[in-house]
Amino acid sequence: MLNRSLAIAAALATISPCPPRALHAQALERLFYYVDREDSYQSLVKNIDQITILGPQVYTVDSLGVVFGELDSRVLALAKAHRVKVMPLVVNEAFYQPALRKLLSDTAGRARATRSLLQLCQQNGYWGIQFDIENVNIQDRELLTSWYRETATALHRGGFTLSIAIVHRTEDNAGPTAYHRFLQDSWRAGYDLAALAQAGDFISLMTYSENTRRTPPGPVAALPWMRENVEYFLKYVPREKLSLGIPTYGDHWFAREDRTIPERARSWAETVGWTWGSGIAERHGAMMQWDSVAGVPYAYFSNGGVYEWVFLENARSFREKLNLARSYRLRGFSVWVLGPEDPAIWDILKSEPKP
Repeated sequence: MLNRSLAIAAALATISPCPPRALHAQALERLFYYVDREDSYQSLVKNIDQITILGPQVYTVDSLGVVFGELDSRVLALAKAHRVKVMPLVVNEAFYQPALRKLLSDTAGRARATRSLLQLCQQNGYWGIQFDIENVNIQDRELLTSWYRETATALHRGGFTLSIAIVHRTEDNAGPTAYHRFLQDSWRAGYDLAALAQAGDFISLMTYSENTRRTPPGPVAALPWMRENVEYFLKYVPREKLSLGIPTYGDHWFAREDRTIPERARSWAETVGWTWGSGIAERHGAMMQWDSVAGVPYAYFSNGGVYEWVFLENARSFREKLNLARSYRLRGFSVWVLGPEDPAIWDILKSEPKP
């Protein structure tokens, strides 16, 4: 993995659309995602003044186009008091593909959902809505585009904004393995990037989950891989409409019991924040190290003779990712998620120009 990353880094080393001095001057739009959880709420209360757009993941749409959910009234009041734009997410129920296909194929259901989203904006004074529609089959690509275009038209007429979060992608073809095929047919190729960029106001590129519980241990978002994603998306999306996804979480890989398979054990990963993840390494006597190619901290250690890994995100990796967004003169960044972050990222943002 490191050899591949080194090669990519070398190939992209000359790409820097603006000089270093301009990098420092550019103010980036700051979108932070929020979930209904204590750590997310506490972080929001403490750091609200460093956020320009708040993206609460609170609304769900079902197969009939029924939108349901509710934003904590304290969160909305706090955002309004601090003049932070609120752009709630609407998620397809459980990311369940058959239900999404039923919705996308039903013009009445799509219209029902669009009307509800417009009414929610009008009733609550939202800045707009972000689609977080995932597990889209490649065959439903045009139907998703149609629904997004219909919603954009309705929201724009009402004076509101529409954006969409889109899964990472680095090339037109699927890739080398069956795992990449799985990503292609249901998680990547269902998005018509050019059409979605034209219809809506901006795209949040989910440049995270590079490695997950389905893969061997590795970074959540390595810098060379993020550059590949940005380069690919910029073929279809204007830079002023592209927001770089930045994770605040990491992963801990370990062996766990699994009674559903004959071996009764398998490799697994769980999401961890900076404080807990670095604490896992510390309890096992492992020092956090810095991967200068991936631009992330990591550690590995033996637990009863079986090696475990943690790949994390901290203030240093956060700064690297800000510089990446600025080097491509992107619109801004979209952070998943408030709560598990290294608290030191807020000191960085306080020193950065704010839009």
